[in-house]
Amino acid sequence: MKLPSTFARPLVCLLLLTGCGTSPGTTDGPTGGPPPTSLSPATSVSPAAFDKALHDELIAMLERDQADRAGTPQTESDQARTLRLKEIIRTHGWPTFDLVGEDGGNAAWAIVQHSDLDPAFQQEALDLLRAAVAARQASPGNLAYLEDRVAVAKGAPQVYGTQIRCGPDGPVPATPIRDEPGVERRRAEAGLPTLASYLAEMTTICAQDTN
Repeated sequence: MKLPSTFARPLVCLLLLTGCGTSPGTTDGPTGGPPPTSLSPATSVSPAAFDKALHDELIAMLERDQADRAGTPQTESDQARTLRLKEIIRTHGWPTFDLVGEDGGNAAWAIVQHSDLDPAFQQEALDLLRAAVAARQASPGNLAYLEDRVAVAKGAPQVYGTQIRCGPDGPVPATPIRDEPGVERRRAEAGLPTLASYLAEMTTICAQDTN
């Protein structure tokens, strides 16, 4: 699937919490690892000049990430990409549209989505991404997916219904959706398609996954 320009629409393995190829040992919940380290203040987003080298590095990281999930083993693991993204964020803050372009920002977000072995980093990145969205320097759709990813990892209700499992009878939310009657309004505000259309698409994906 292609990432639309309006928001970064995750590929199959970003949508599903089970049934996708990931690095060995990857889980959806907290695991051991290095102690969390502070990244960057989440209270402001400063203007930045476009950094082509950083943009190209993030795009290349995403390409390796997706190749890994498509069944082409990479010498670089999810954990290695997480560590490198931590370094980038400590140096630059969240990779904003001004700094790395929309596609570069989408790539950084995708790496965070796959940093499930470091939930503390995902939480800190979420705070930074939230500030970037408030400054119109990141995608509201990306924020919605990461909000749900972090919530589901904690076993908490999700807000937008983006995290889906393929159950025996088709796609089901990985955790309940908070205030489900208001989910369509929240999805629309984030630039996401309706939940009904999303589940219809996931029904096709789940059927393919079982074949």
